[in-house]
Amino acid sequence: MSDTAWRADRQAFRALHEGGLRFRVLALDYDGTIARGGTLHPDVKAALAEVRAAGIATLLVTGRRLDDLRTVAGDLGFADAVVGECGAVVLYPDSGRSFVLSSPPSPALLDDLHRLGIPAVAGQSVIEAEASFAPAILDLIRQRELPLAIVFNRSRLMVLPQSVSKATGLREALTTLRLSAHNAIGIGDAENDHALLEACQVGVAVAWGSPALKAAADEVLDGTGPADVATYIRRAVAQPRLPKVLGDRRKVPIGSDGEPVYLPVRGWNLLVTGESGSGKSWVTGLVAEQAILARYSVCVVDPEGDYAPLENLPGVTVLGHDGPPTLREVERALQYPDVSVVVDLSAMTRDDRLAYVPSLLKALASARRRLGFPHRIIVDEAHYFLDQPEAVELLDLELASYTLTTYNMARLDPRILYATDAIIVTRQRTAND
Repeated sequence: MSDTAWRADRQAFRALHEGGLRFRVLALDYDGTIARGGTLHPDVKAALAEVRAAGIATLLVTGRRLDDLRTVAGDLGFADAVVGECGAVVLYPDSGRSFVLSSPPSPALLDDLHRLGIPAVAGQSVIEAEASFAPAILDLIRQRELPLAIVFNRSRLMVLPQSVSKATGLREALTTLRLSAHNAIGIGDAENDHALLEACQVGVAVAWGSPALKAAADEVLDGTGPADVATYIRRAVAQPRLPKVLGDRRKVPIGSDGEPVYLPVRGWNLLVTGESGSGKSWVTGLVAEQAILARYSVCVVDPEGDYAPLENLPGVTVLGHDGPPTLREVERALQYPDVSVVVDLSAMTRDDRLAYVPSLLKALASARRRLGFPHRIIVDEAHYFLDQPEAVELLDLELASYTLTTYNMARLDPRILYATDAIIVTRQRTAND
């Protein structure tokens, strides 16, 4: 194949498969984002029904108290979970169960506000007031030495425990629903949405929102109001993967070359190559370790038992100590987005591995399509398993995020090489060696 043809083929492939992690969660602020004057926009409500029909979870993440939200929004059954009071309360509308995640409002602070004539409303954890009273309220918090913080939302403020934010409430709801923030798009408009956007894999600010939030967001949603959010949602749900954004915040460190070297976790296929004994598995293990510490779900296909030390990291389990695990055992271990698995095949013969790994790779690809994770799949000694034309069918290349390790990259199917975004070479022999 000529260089020109190779480049054209690769560009066509990347145009088709650009992206990364599976889109499984939509987390939305309410006021100013999908609602005006407290009223949910009808186009957004219709779009959310389409989102849920597509198997994507919808979470409402708002500063409002739940009773107040029900007054303006009515039945909350359009969401799989509602995070209220800026993260202090979580409601699951289908069951009607709600949980308060932090301490109740400070009685002493409420007495002080009443004494000074500062109008305030207390929720299950939050205290709300006009933003103009911030200096007086902050002075009271300081005098009382209370572990509270003030969060602003345009003309309003909320007083909450210091550990509470939209991110903490969102993560609690996602854990209950067995979902990952790494498969989430978060959309907001105001100061109290910074934590929401930071927690999600893709953080989106609306064009009519806070300039500071737009500056911090991965993407700015063009338009003038909630109807444009509905259009964005429909466009996102039509794709199987999270939208590609510039300046991806989700990077993991892999070393230093005078300056730190990072690799994005999502949307990248990585090839690690070099001669035997040159440290390929060590580099691949480093990539796995950093992804795991960043709370991504990783699955390592480990033919020779090199990755067992990863079990010392949080959330990692090694399968295969007592013989090759069944596919059902692997799938069961990967039901949770905060779990990573090393499939140790060192006890199997080479022929048994060659028969087992294709089925394992298909099962992992299927899990990614269905659940959104594991977020990164690592295949060591990839040349043994991916050297045939049918090998490309074993991988979910459309969603990317594979790491392949081999001493002989020429044996890999060319279409897999076309889908590779970065190559790390540990050491190669030269003709003079």
